[in-house]
Amino acid sequence: MNAIAEAETSQAAAWSVDPKDTVMDCRLQKIFYGDFLAVRNSIVPIEKNKITGFIGPSGCGKSTVLRSLNRMNDLIPIFRFEGSVTYHGQDIYDKSIDPVLVRRYIGMVFQQPNPFSMSIYDNVAFGLRLNRYKGNMDERVEKALRSAALWTEVKDKLKNSGLSLSGGQQQRLCIARAVATEPDVLLMDEPCSALDPIATRQVEELMLELKENYSVALVTHNMQQATRVADTTAFFSVDISQGGRTGYLVEMGETRQVFEDPQAQLTKEYVSGEFS
Repeated sequence: MNAIAEAETSQAAAWSVDPKDTVMDCRLQKIFYGDFLAVRNSIVPIEKNKITGFIGPSGCGKSTVLRSLNRMNDLIPIFRFEGSVTYHGQDIYDKSIDPVLVRRYIGMVFQQPNPFSMSIYDNVAFGLRLNRYKGNMDERVEKALRSAALWTEVKDKLKNSGLSLSGGQQQRLCIARAVATEPDVLLMDEPCSALDPIATRQVEELMLELKENYSVALVTHNMQQATRVADTTAFFSVDISQGGRTGYLVEMGETRQVFEDPQAQLTKEYVSGEFS
């Protein structure tokens, strides 16, 4: 059996999660950009109050999968999705569903810190105003900044520009902005890739705190980071047999098992550094 067939056989016996512990059930049959098949045949459950890590080589579709979980890819005109992503039993790709509302409950933090060119306060309040929040804005902004472990550092300079903060602080500000609307799921696309080791550690510690209130899906190129923070890990690889580069899920399981006792040969090669 060749490596691809073995990998897909392994995934067919995929990670099984009790439905009551699953906040999202993602059955990604095919994801296209125009005629390019970016991802195929991948089943990825997102567990409640856990961190699900996505690892794999560049070009394997990790970020494409992540962005499919809150319909962020809909903003790309040539994107086409086949399959289903159910959130609490509701398919978010149903034609009746408003993708803007989806992103209210499934928030996202991007690779590069991207605070808006406005005050720290207004950065956090932005999504609340967009959603016409009628409660106490000051209390909600403070709560979000505390959730992002940033309140103590910025409480006396809330009128300062968000761009005046350090890189690590900017990323935590973006996390505060994402959690201000109190989403249920938080998607994080390599949130530490632009940060130094100290800021990376701060954000990792924050992730571990956030999972008490949120279900987190994390894309990371840093396998050590996956072992430090992820409860469950999904390993994606690339099929080049048809002349293209199509990503697919090879194996998913508890993080310790994936790294210490991988079931698929491709996973074993990747986590041991033998992957080419």
